[in-house]
Amino acid sequence: MKRKRIKPNTILEYVLLLLLAALFLFPMLWMVVSSMKPEAEVYKNLTGWQAFLPSFNPLNWFKPYQEVLARFSILTYLSNSLFYAGTFAIGSIIINSLAGFAFAKINFSGKKYLFGFLLGLLIIPMETMLIPQFTIINTLGLVNNRLAVIIPGLASIFNIYLFRNFFIAIPEEIIESARMDGASILRIFFRIMLPMSKPAIATVGVLSFISSWNDYIWPLMVLTDSSKFSMQVAITTINTTQPVYINQVMAVLTISTIPLILVYIVAQKYIIQGLGGSGTGIK
Repeated sequence: MKRKRIKPNTILEYVLLLLLAALFLFPMLWMVVSSMKPEAEVYKNLTGWQAFLPSFNPLNWFKPYQEVLARFSILTYLSNSLFYAGTFAIGSIIINSLAGFAFAKINFSGKKYLFGFLLGLLIIPMETMLIPQFTIINTLGLVNNRLAVIIPGLASIFNIYLFRNFFIAIPEEIIESARMDGASILRIFFRIMLPMSKPAIATVGVLSFISSWNDYIWPLMVLTDSSKFSMQVAITTINTTQPVYINQVMAVLTISTIPLILVYIVAQKYIIQGLGGSGTGIK
């Protein structure tokens, strides 16, 4: 049997990909192993390969986690972040899919101009919208309310654009058949269009979850009660509360990273289809 010859370009490609992966992974690896060491050991051999090994005593691996959980309300912050991110992801899917469906399948006056205007808004940095958003939230009396963390960012131009592209790929004949059977526009959306756009749902859901989970500035602006803080805001508090132990800080960072990894692993297949624009649910 003739062996397949590996091309030099293929070898170079894999080497470069491995180097790029290592570049992104080694800070995370150092974070995890530093959370499994006593405070004094974290600063030893920082320039050597020993810095990427946990403590040689397995009894020390989970002590930083126990200590930081005893000092701070980590489970409260974690549950807050899960609530914010989960609610934000679900709300983003519903609102942006409805808008994407309208732009894709419903004809109304000025649709092209309105959609072009929305795309033009993508060039505006989100940071410039923080003060107007805070003014509106303050006027509505929602400061220090959990809804203030969730509501302002639900509508996303990128997510609307993503859903619109998926819905456009679905043939008009399917919608016309449903209309002939007496289905309303909302029933067509929830029973036909939405189930056929699972890759877009997964992509928008995961990206929205990650965006909300990693958001720091906006929750810091609208929340004053520490019991409502998200993990990102709480990490800053933990990192400035004396005494500061680096292994405990790394333990909190590790805890805050685990949900993101789990969400990505579960939805990885659909995310690739969604960002690649290859999955419309049509067989």
